[in-house]
Amino acid sequence: MARETIRQIWEKLQSVEDENDPFLLACAEDERKGVRQLVSRWKREKEKRLKEKELFEKMCVFEKQLRQEGFQMIAGIDEVGRGPLAGPVVGCAVILPEDFYLPGINDSKKLTPQMRNIFEEQIRKEAVAVGIGIVHAPEIDRLNIYRAAKKAMAHAVAQLSVFPDHLLIDAMEIDVPVPQTKLIKGDARSVSIAAASIVAKVCRDRIMIEYSKKYPMYHFDKNMGYATEEHLQALRKYGPSPLHRRSFAPVKDLIEGS
Repeated sequence: MARETIRQIWEKLQSVEDENDPFLLACAEDERKGVRQLVSRWKREKEKRLKEKELFEKMCVFEKQLRQEGFQMIAGIDEVGRGPLAGPVVGCAVILPEDFYLPGINDSKKLTPQMRNIFEEQIRKEAVAVGIGIVHAPEIDRLNIYRAAKKAMAHAVAQLSVFPDHLLIDAMEIDVPVPQTKLIKGDARSVSIAAASIVAKVCRDRIMIEYSKKYPMYHFDKNMGYATEEHLQALRKYGPSPLHRRSFAPVKDLIEGS
């Protein structure tokens, strides 16, 4: 043990799975404090992985139940962008393979932007199919945001390269001829809906970052169209852009008061 550095020991610990592994037990008895700290770190990380696995399995309950009923192409569906003052609402439909495993996956709002980007890449790489539907501000104003969100999700289903035989949808039903299950807070309860939430969020954020290049005064790359104080100040100074939702207060109020 004395010949091995702390770094070398940690590298060897990465391949240890069993708490009764002789190497791990020997590290726990090592006279060096740094080595014993590695054992504590290994145990914390193992506990974290176990919790992530338990959560993942819990989030697969609806998919497993539907597969037992004979459904195979199960699409999780979600949308992002109902609340912002500017930009589109984006719907996403994702069909995951039965053996899909991505520990740490959750509702996109609970993940950092960095983790969302990493997960989005993995989801797109492994998914059976991914569909995106986008409804822009003028149509949101014409339809209302609720109907626009439903349209974005229905369009996302239509964009799938494989037609689904069942839909798991976050908090609503949509007008498509496919059996569907509505799940309240589905993005935290279903792995398929969580995957759709992540892909939709990353897609919309990238759209808003591109828009910020054309309309830098609104700082869309930072606020993603939401009503931050900086965004509201820009609205009062410059008025609404073509991307703003004119049926939303305070955009509507600014137009009516001008």
